[in-house]
Amino acid sequence: MIELEDFFEDVIGKTIRGTGIADGVLSFLTNVEPDAIAKLKNGEFDELAVRAIAPALGLDANCLVELANRVWRPESVELEGLRQSNTVFDPDPEDMMTVNSYLIWDPQTKEAALFDTGADASPALDMAKNLGVDLKTLFITHSHIDHIIDRERVVEAHPEIRVLVNAKEPVAGAERFAVGETFSIGTLRVSTRLTWGHSPAGTTYVIDGLSRPVAIVGDALFAQSMGGGVISFKDALATNRSEIFTLEDHTVVCPGHGPMTSVGEEKAHNPFFPEFKS
Repeated sequence: MIELEDFFEDVIGKTIRGTGIADGVLSFLTNVEPDAIAKLKNGEFDELAVRAIAPALGLDANCLVELANRVWRPESVELEGLRQSNTVFDPDPEDMMTVNSYLIWDPQTKEAALFDTGADASPALDMAKNLGVDLKTLFITHSHIDHIIDRERVVEAHPEIRVLVNAKEPVAGAERFAVGETFSIGTLRVSTRLTWGHSPAGTTYVIDGLSRPVAIVGDALFAQSMGGGVISFKDALATNRSEIFTLEDHTVVCPGHGPMTSVGEEKAHNPFFPEFKS
């Protein structure tokens, strides 16, 4: 079972860094002592303090408490034409990080595509071989090293593979495209949406033609969290809202880290998007 990528303190920390709000200002706005805020950022849970600061940070308090208590996780996804590979990028036991890649194939034609390489592409390549699918394309969500580090292995195994990335993401040797372009995997349609902010031109790939729509989102969105606003926190939030949360609720969301989820589940459980809560 793949664990949730973030803890409640990660959500708080990403928001504080992204908004640039100082602890002293947050303390003034919420009447929560700076020392208590520092403890929250360090992972020391205090429900009253969390509920006090959440609205000032634009977060949903109930979802943040739910995340802190680890009482929810998304439903498992079983979908013909979709497989997830999860590999270890940083083996440090104190801060182990895993990263996902995804194999998508057309059940009719057996044409397949890989989305990102993960830390080790071998499991995904073996999966494609065992399924008897024809791997023709490698789609890259964004250029951060943990998502593309094993590209050479993929190309060596499939010398004719087409490697595609948004034109504004720096990946040497990849074929570049403009956002809005569409592609195909057999009879499946792949559309591209710009979900930037975590990276300069992160791309969400929406695949139609399976029994459920699928969105490969990279680090734009995680189950109960999202990628940090490395480039722009404001735009990361905005493009998630406009490009991911406008998809159908039953759309499978395939993040770069953590378990698969769905648009509807994130509307209900993601603290970064309080407007969807009833």
